[in-house]
Order: sequence, then C-alpha cells, then structure tokens
Amino acid sequence: MANTAIGVDLGGSHVMAALVDDAGAIVARQGYDIEDHSPDIVVKLMEDAIRAVLATTKEKSVAGIGVGSPGNIDVATGAVRYSPNFGWHDVPLGEQLRAGFTGIPVFVGNDARCATLGEYTHGCGRGTANFALLTLGTGIGGGIVAEGMLVLGAMAGAGEFGHHQIRATDGFICGCGKIGCFEAQASGTGLIRHAITLAPSFPRSTLVSGKPEKLGSKAIRKAAEAGDQHALAAWSRYLDDLARGVANVIAFVNPEMIALGGGVASAGDFMLSGLRPRVEELTTMVPRGHTKLVVAELGNDAGAIGAATMARRGGLTTSGS
Repeated sequence: MANTAIGVDLGGSHVMAALVDDAGAIVARQGYDIEDHSPDIVVKLMEDAIRAVLATTKEKSVAGIGVGSPGNIDVATGAVRYSPNFGWHDVPLGEQLRAGFTGIPVFVGNDARCATLGEYTHGCGRGTANFALLTLGTGIGGGIVAEGMLVLGAMAGAGEFGHHQIRATDGFICGCGKIGCFEAQASGTGLIRHAITLAPSFPRSTLVSGKPEKLGSKAIRKAAEAGDQHALAAWSRYLDDLARGVANVIAFVNPEMIALGGGVASAGDFMLSGLRPRVEELTTMVPRGHTKLVVAELGNDAGAIGAATMARRGGLTTSGS
C-alpha cells in the first residue's frame, strides 16, 4: 500500500493540496487563491494543485485523493449537493476529479468533518472516545466522534453546529436565511458584526473608522488584547454567544473534549480564559467540569490531513490505519 495520500482543503477563497504521509505529516503542499466560484474554474485549480504535489513524490502511486469541501456532500459519489458559500447545487465534484486522475481513488467529504477526522486521528483528539471539533472561521463547522466513531448522519449532515439558533429573535441574519444561528453570532464574521453593531456606543473608536468592510476579526481580537474598549465590548458579546453554542454542544453530544479550530481560535488562552467560565455557567444537564475546552493542534492543516486520512481509509471513518 502506498505510504502517502493527497489531501485537498477547499476553502471559500483558497484551495490547498497536500501530500500527507501515513503519520499525518505534510510532505509537500501547493495552494491557489480562488477568485471565481464557477465549478469548472475551481476544479481546474484543484487539479493544478494536486498535480503539483504529485510531482514531488518519488512513489509510483498514492493511496488516493481526498477532498474536504464546504457544503452537504453525497459521500457515495462525491457530489456537492449544496454549498451556500459557493452557490453550488448538485456539482459532481468527485466525478470530475476522477476523470482527471484516472486510476487514483477519489473521495469527497465535508471540510469540517475532514478536519474533525484529522484532529481526532493525528491531533488533540487522540486517545478520546467522545470528541467534537468546532471550526471558527468565516462560518462555523464541526464534527462529532461518539464512542470512537465519526458521526455522519442520514444525509452526511451531522456536525452542522453553525446552524442551530442561539438568538432566534434578536440575532444577526445568517447566510442560510435563519436568524441568530450560532454561525451568524460566533464565527469570525459574527465578531465583526458585533463590533460594527457596538460602534455607535464608542464614537471616538478608531476600530471601524474608514471602511468597515475592511475590518477583520484578527484586528478586533488584537485590539481587545491591547485593551481597546470598543474591541473588548465586542469580544465580550462574541464570547457570550460562543459560550451559548458550546454549552449547547455539550448538552447535545456530551463530549469529553471540544477542540476549537479555525482562524478565530488562534486567540488561544485569551479566548479560553474568557470562554471557560461562561460555558461552565451555562452547562446544566451534564456535570460541570468534565468537558475539556482546548485549541485544536493542527490549525489550518487539519482539513487537508483529514482529507488524506479519508482517502487512505476509503471514506470518512475513524477505523483503519
């Protein structure tokens, strides 16, 4: 059996393909920015990235190609049923890639589920039986491992934590169309929206001066760490909403560990120190103090590593080498 596999992490603005060994280490990588979400253009970029990393290996073959894609995926065929961030409906992604890489098995799964598999197999989830990953980026995705098995659900949609409503009457409108989804309130985008909403209360703040659309969640977090009052107020509201969602995840699936991944989680201890007491206060039906909240280990590589693991195992499963 080949020792390496290709893992592709398909994001809203960037695609990265990685050659990953059987220990979960990335041997080579190639990425491209995505400026046009047309399926044919995105597939071409993916193919270029895959070929670039294939060219770096001296092995005669790889175990397979795994793709982590946003949206709801038909894991049997690799088709993307629906991806709101891409505006895709019924795109035969797996079929198109198989046509470009004849003889190499191709598997497609949801990007957050792939990241969960990566963290569980090669990251902070090792040694746990009940584990959940929350990816905090432009949106919120995630995945669940229950009694050592990755939970997919009837239509491979299990783990869509971002779309349970935590502020259904007074929240922001979510990209999915509902009001007050966890994603709308507690993603990186949610943090920006909290800062903009609070701006009138801080007329001297320079945080959103100029062009608010240029404001990023990292800048808000950095300003909060530096003591900016506007940023601290937004950060506090953000943590309140993040805690609501995390406490709900504890109630839903009772994991022994919840790992926080994605760009916002790079705040590390600054996030966890404010989040943990809020979550404890909201935890009721599960004994408090038994769910570890940690920052994910693999960072932005989790998706590619998990996708390669999926390819090596022949599907999104926690069973196998």
